[in-house]
Amino acid sequence: MTAVYVAAGSNVDPERNLARALDALRRSFPGLAVSSCYRNKAFGFEGEDFLNLVTGFETELTLDEVLSILHRIEADCGRSRDAPKWAPRSMDLDVLLFDDLVCRTPSLTLPRPDLLRRAYMLGPLAELAPELVHPTVHRTIGTLWSQFDQEAHPLERVELGQRRRNCAGGREPV
Repeated sequence: MTAVYVAAGSNVDPERNLARALDALRRSFPGLAVSSCYRNKAFGFEGEDFLNLVTGFETELTLDEVLSILHRIEADCGRSRDAPKWAPRSMDLDVLLFDDLVCRTPSLTLPRPDLLRRAYMLGPLAELAPELVHPTVHRTIGTLWSQFDQEAHPLERVELGQRRRNCAGGREPV
């Protein structure tokens, strides 16, 4: 089985789109783990704040098969593949890590380089897999998060819906 970690984010009707994407991810990848959800400013353009989280799962599918599923889920949430890179997103699903695979193609680099530069990727991943070793820097995700400049890149945890529903769709203890 391959361990896969995927960042999910939206700034277009984000609560609805994240719920929709998580439902589809759970159907496609049983045992899906979901981090807390965080609000952050749009990066690279002016726009509404994003809601972001990270998911983790194990699969026997190939990377191309996983990417195909993720692209289908993005499309089901209203994302057009030909939309500008720095623009609002109804859904953005990015593979952060695919086991310890290291690759660089014109369309994909793994591990995802932004992982080490974006609090909204690294922080939630550290919640899910603090002992996971990053395949190129050879330190744990928890260590990398503890060394990250968190004051310069604060994360605002958000709870969605009523009765303290979290991004994962579950209810948190009161």
